[in-house]
Amino acid sequence: MDSTRLAAYRTNLDFYQGNHWPTTSPARQLVFNYSKVSIDKVTSFLMQGLNFACYPNPTNSTNSINSLNARTRSAEQILRQVYEDNNLQQLDYETEVDAAVLGDGCYKVIWDTDEKHIRITAPDVSGIYAWWLGDDTSRVWRVASRYTLTQEEVEMLYSGVIASDLPAKAWQAGAKQSQGIATSPRFIGAPRNDAPPSLRGTPVPKQSQGKDRVVVTELWTAKTFDIYLDNDIIESRPNPYGFIPFIIFPNVKQPKRFWGESDIPILIQPQRELNRALSQLSRILELSGNPIAVLENIASAEDIKVQPGALWTIPEDAKAYLLDLLQGGGVRLHVDYIDLLYRALHDISETPQAAWGGIEKELSGAALNIELGSLIQKVIRKRTIRTNAYHQRNAMILRLAEMFMNENFEGVNHRVVWGQVLPQDVDRQAQTEQLLVQAGVHSRRTAMDEMGIQDPDEEFNKWLEERKQILEMNREFRAQSTRGGARERATAAEPARQALAGEMEAPE
Repeated sequence: MDSTRLAAYRTNLDFYQGNHWPTTSPARQLVFNYSKVSIDKVTSFLMQGLNFACYPNPTNSTNSINSLNARTRSAEQILRQVYEDNNLQQLDYETEVDAAVLGDGCYKVIWDTDEKHIRITAPDVSGIYAWWLGDDTSRVWRVASRYTLTQEEVEMLYSGVIASDLPAKAWQAGAKQSQGIATSPRFIGAPRNDAPPSLRGTPVPKQSQGKDRVVVTELWTAKTFDIYLDNDIIESRPNPYGFIPFIIFPNVKQPKRFWGESDIPILIQPQRELNRALSQLSRILELSGNPIAVLENIASAEDIKVQPGALWTIPEDAKAYLLDLLQGGGVRLHVDYIDLLYRALHDISETPQAAWGGIEKELSGAALNIELGSLIQKVIRKRTIRTNAYHQRNAMILRLAEMFMNENFEGVNHRVVWGQVLPQDVDRQAQTEQLLVQAGVHSRRTAMDEMGIQDPDEEFNKWLEERKQILEMNREFRAQSTRGGARERATAAEPARQALAGEMEAPE
């Protein structure tokens, strides 16, 4: 299946890694891998400020507001813990680069039965196959994941699935004895003993015995889960999750197609032309540094060497000189052509020169947005697709938490929050959010989400605690000021009272 797609994956990956010239090309061929740097640059802009937020939805729940708020905080804590446990910041960046190069990306969200936590991986998309319903590419009903394992790895992951009466030469000695009971492999779900009797203790297929590496295929539907060793099924069971734990998303969506489009193909021709032009200019400069001697009206010559202090003896009517390959401004033509190629690469890759820091004049915020408009539009197109993928991933995380961690997230919604594509003035953004909150356009919590606060609820609680302490300090200060002021007024009035009393008691 999908031989054309897999061949395109290999071609794009080779080009990204710098294999731009045919193998039969001369040895001196330069490679200036603009395509790789461009993809890395766009990915950095794309993944900037990725975050998420959970919020209660009372219309979809009969629980009290306090209960919903507690569930919301719990959902955010679990999502944040899963992100930290799986180092998703790094994994997301690597997966995004992979998707930009190959054209597609994939996540797998599963429950690790050994570690007792949710595990997220990014399988190699070249081993992922999908089936969808008719012309609706959004309804995937079956996914296959194929990968290779060594004998030792098969024993570690699927020892309980394979029967114990195998030849010693088939697998390494010391393998665990399954006693014919098929238990689920790691990362799949709860331990099982419900496999069909015909599949319990399935022996290793003959074609797989003695191999250093075997091909394992996981076949998932919403109801079933099957494992194949090479071409033979070794386990079949109900899906322990009730959903397909894969999120497949395109780099850039092609209309009416399931699989996406890579950023590489459109850069191949200008990238190769840039390499050719720079290699040609490099050879010209090399020859100019080692000049060629030209002799006219000479039938033959010996011991003609181009070196300091060399003495040439030639006939009277002969002429000798060094060939100047740089005369007539020829190099300038090459440099202008290379600049033109760079401009074409900037336009085609939608990464203007300003994105590389090459701004010769200072630009205001609005002018910079216009200068980088093509890059911003490209990032927005990709974020539209990634928002749905990350939303699905968070939904799977919460569903697994409900299944295996005894959580309940009824009435809790979540959304993906992206940071600004371009650097922003934090003071200006804070003023804008303050105006929006004061005008009632959105809440303090939404403002904190937009500002990139990791835990808005915790931050708001800290603010309330600080405000409470400040109010208490103010009340104590006012009370002290009031008592001190009354005492001062009484002290100042005492001499006048005594003088008045003396006058009243004076003798006639």
